[in-house]
Amino acid sequence: MKLPFIAALSVVAGSLVLSGCSNPTAAPAPDESGATDQTLVVSSADFTESEIIGNLYAEALKDKGYTVETKFRIGTREAYIPALEDGSIDLIPDYTGNLLLALDEDADVSSPESILSALPSVLEAKKLTMLTPAAAEDKDAVVVTRATADKWSLTTIEDLAAHNDEVVMAGPPEFNKRPVGLPGLEKNYGFVPSKFEPISDGGGPATVKALLDGKVTAANIFTTSTAIPANDLVVLEDPKNNFPAQQVVPVAAADKLDETAVETLDAISAKLSTEELIKLNEQVSGSAKVEPKQAAITWLTDQGLLGN
Repeated sequence: MKLPFIAALSVVAGSLVLSGCSNPTAAPAPDESGATDQTLVVSSADFTESEIIGNLYAEALKDKGYTVETKFRIGTREAYIPALEDGSIDLIPDYTGNLLLALDEDADVSSPESILSALPSVLEAKKLTMLTPAAAEDKDAVVVTRATADKWSLTTIEDLAAHNDEVVMAGPPEFNKRPVGLPGLEKNYGFVPSKFEPISDGGGPATVKALLDGKVTAANIFTTSTAIPANDLVVLEDPKNNFPAQQVVPVAAADKLDETAVETLDAISAKLSTEELIKLNEQVSGSAKVEPKQAAITWLTDQGLLGN
């Protein structure tokens, strides 16, 4: 899946983030062999995709000679932001829009640029830092079947608004009231479905089944769901950015990463697209059932990021 603003973000992300990322001189530099006496504790939130990305970071840093300890599935932001602040962990993957809102509920998340502009200073206040975000996103989306998209010539969420009276929309119960849920879709696109069907699985199998079975017409599903390519589902474009940008971003304690570590992590972000993240999720959560660590090692090797 290609999101329309990704290309424009490459320059924005580079210029904005470099001004707010870690102080490379604050951490011990590796010796000529790449080794360092510093131990970096890499963590993840308590869901599979975060653990996969955490393994990408951990294995790449190990390959550069760092001593790496892992503490995966530490919990939600309520657990891991304080852990970053108190030094219990040093590095974790996060998502730009939700991270900013978690730290500043009044922040402007109306565009990817506004998020990337505000986030470094908000993190700095907590003595944290962000590195260059990846193009990869895991964000809310309005999804329809290919048959529905073809029948109504749907490309954007606004196109769906012409069929309000025929649409049953599925999503988590809170989607009915969240500002970026149905209220935002009405405000930005005039989309008001005839009925809302609450399904409490976070856009998971029950939501997908309801969509495929025709019980609902559209559904709130996250963009890295493996069900999207597996079932040829269509993600409707969101040109007005109703859903905040959610680029994958490494977040660290401000004094923990030296220049080599920053370069290593930035190299991962440069290669990690939404399509690649979906493939990684499929390897781990699909029929192959590959362990997150092995999926990370294979991906890093295929991308030329190990052994260099």
